[in-house]
Amino acid sequence: MEMKEMIWDVLVVGSGPTGIAVGAESRRAGLSAVLVDAGPLTANLLGFPTYMRFFTTRDRMEIAGVPFSIPEDKANRRQALAYYQAVVGHHQLPVQTYQRVVGAEWRDDHFEVRALGDAGSGETVHRAKRVVVATGYFGHPRRLGVPGEEQDWVRVRYREPYEHCGERVAIVGAGNSACEVALDLWRAGVDVTLIHRRASVKPTVKYWVRPDIENRIAEGSIRALFETTVRSFHEGTITLERGGARESIEVDAVYTLIGYTTDAALLRACGVRVDADELIPEFDDVTGETNIPGLYVAGAVRSGVHTNRIFIDNSRDHASAIVADIAATLTG
Repeated sequence: MEMKEMIWDVLVVGSGPTGIAVGAESRRAGLSAVLVDAGPLTANLLGFPTYMRFFTTRDRMEIAGVPFSIPEDKANRRQALAYYQAVVGHHQLPVQTYQRVVGAEWRDDHFEVRALGDAGSGETVHRAKRVVVATGYFGHPRRLGVPGEEQDWVRVRYREPYEHCGERVAIVGAGNSACEVALDLWRAGVDVTLIHRRASVKPTVKYWVRPDIENRIAEGSIRALFETTVRSFHEGTITLERGGARESIEVDAVYTLIGYTTDAALLRACGVRVDADELIPEFDDVTGETNIPGLYVAGAVRSGVHTNRIFIDNSRDHASAIVADIAATLTG
């Protein structure tokens, strides 16, 4: 039987750590499951900085009974990618990549899940008895909404510092990512300017990062422009507003690292009620089931704009709770 004709027990939208956990737990429960993702497997992790090391310890990253066997206490990006891909292989999870799910509608006894292929390859309709949305938030960076933001030299993803050797780089934002990137660039010899609309770095910056960035700013190693608003980007120039006056600075590259937010468009297209301001979907705190019977949410997509609430280590339990409820409804 062709994959598109099969009615799966569980279809998971998203193939990040949480989506993989849901799929793998479904397989452990004897259910058929498929992962459908708009990009490649573990797309979000692929977009992380090349040499990133996770704050979460390896034991808190383990899912679906598969040990995370590395000698270090905390995994780096490469080790995490290898681990999650190994979980997919161990549980023989089919993955449909480069298919962007745009809606799910109940038909008689199952959902029809519509997905658009990459590069205009057409629409595919998947069929499943239950649907779990685990799309995370890393694919939806926040934007400033100012002129020139769409230019190539204004970036929202940071990989590594070496391409910026000898350059002037501005970082917009002062949260964890912005501060860590600023420090990484500075240690590689880059001329760094940190731009933030508040009076200091964010209070949520990690306790071991905060004194480092504050000391570098205090000694003048990293230039900080606080209480400053970005107004536009144009040909290597950033127009800023400080104290009611406008000024411009010249740079070679910019990273706007002002956080992420979940994309509520898919949930709304499926009929899920979503808070207009906080983008938090309506769901059961225990089972994860939304107001649409049979459609669940897992991982960071539950947090809406509050993306500092749900992480890999505190979302892995979503999978077991969701699958337990699905198994009970399908077999009970």
